[in-house]
Amino acid sequence: MSDPLNPADLWPMPPGAPQKTEPQRWVWAAMDPPERRIRMRELGAWVDWLRRTFELHNTITHCWYRHSAVVEHLTALYTGWIRTYAGEEAPGRELAEADWINTLHAFVPRLQLAACATGTHQDPPLIVPPPPGSDEAFELYLTLSDATTAEAAHPAAAELNRREAELNAPL
Repeated sequence: MSDPLNPADLWPMPPGAPQKTEPQRWVWAAMDPPERRIRMRELGAWVDWLRRTFELHNTITHCWYRHSAVVEHLTALYTGWIRTYAGEEAPGRELAEADWINTLHAFVPRLQLAACATGTHQDPPLIVPPPPGSDEAFELYLTLSDATTAEAAHPAAAELNRREAELNAPL
């Protein structure tokens, strides 16, 4: 019997999710709307657990799901948590759990929303539309810029050639 308070019990198949043979990478835009809603509920249950367990209730605001950058960061943390705690043990990953906790702490600044910290949601800033002609300017850059048209050359090519010459030197 699954425990709704244990996020590991939600993986890999939350109720109503399409049956899959292996865990998928979570790409929100690539999910059909019904799957997106199921996965968002799954992520929400885990975020509630995360906030309580790691005392992040003052860090992760209640409106986290309305901020796409925070959703992406929490998704990365969740899928990493699943692979760490509910996945197969990988050789050389004896400290996987400690690594995940370190990653969580590294993500904390990205999970904080100063504008919403008072408990009142503030919409993210509007996306500024690109100026007229910016698509054409980008295409022109791709066509003419040295950054996109220069011949491939490894920065250490001279050193690699010298080493190869040493190895192939006549005896």
